[in-house]
Amino acid sequence: MSENKKTLLSGIQPSGKLGIGNYLGAIKNWVDLQDEYNAIFLIVDLHALTIKQVPADIRERCYSFAAQYIACGINPEKNIVTMQSHVPAHTQLMWIFSNLSYMGEMQRMTQFKDKIKDMKNINVGLFSYPILMASDILIYQADLVPVGADQKQHLELARNIAQRFNTQYSDTFPIPEPYIPETGSRIMSLQDPTRKMSKSDDNDHNILGLLDSPDMIVKKIKRAVTDSGTTIEFDENRPGLANLLNIYSLLSEESIKDIEAKFEGKMYSDFKEDLADIIVELLSPIQTKYNELINDKAYLSDILSRGAERASQIAYKTIRKVYKKSGLIQ
Repeated sequence: MSENKKTLLSGIQPSGKLGIGNYLGAIKNWVDLQDEYNAIFLIVDLHALTIKQVPADIRERCYSFAAQYIACGINPEKNIVTMQSHVPAHTQLMWIFSNLSYMGEMQRMTQFKDKIKDMKNINVGLFSYPILMASDILIYQADLVPVGADQKQHLELARNIAQRFNTQYSDTFPIPEPYIPETGSRIMSLQDPTRKMSKSDDNDHNILGLLDSPDMIVKKIKRAVTDSGTTIEFDENRPGLANLLNIYSLLSEESIKDIEAKFEGKMYSDFKEDLADIIVELLSPIQTKYNELINDKAYLSDILSRGAERASQIAYKTIRKVYKKSGLIQ
């Protein structure tokens, strides 16, 4: 890791399936930023345990997510790619931070309130999830954190905790800044374009998965919600079409205006057919690389192991400093 570069930290929870929303909202930005920063990309498996998991399934998804990171363009030789659970300092720091966090602010977390609406038994892990996220960020002294708009509140908590620790003990943590891309951070559901596309959606037709077959992509785009209009124009009051235009623009790197001009006088079916072709073309090399990687578990295990070793070296320096300042005997 270069001393002349700032540190960038991000990660995705290994639940559900990675989709175009994750690619455009997160992974594509990671790839664009990875040479500019000391980058650490986590698979945050401990966070996934806040919801009941089938052990064999989550284990396989962790390997799958690692392979998809690399297939999308993350370079594990230049950057750190590893599992959150492989670096014990994450949970060590979380306990320190739990004593600097307040019940009131945790109860105000909007994601927590959204997630518990239909839950009968709410576990403590789900409640304290944002404190572990703060630990994920601060254990590596991260300067920049790419986050979606829905994670801004969690990053603000991390900033507050860092400031509290620095005030109570002495300057220890940099105050992390958010990186929120102007475009791509909110790709919407294909069947309900008023909701964000979620990799954990129960309805697979809402998601364009990175590993979906070409036939499945074509089928999902054909069935994607639009409206009863006859013109292909961007209008926020036509959310289904607006979402598809946004995806088209981000993947093709054409402006919305140019896309509107291209399809002037044409039908939705023409637009959707072209969009499906663009998605299939994007995903083809990713899927080819993924299929090579996922069949080489030894290589993936080595990447994650070496990543954990490098990450632990950074994390150990932080936890040692934190323990000493907190008055704990080393």
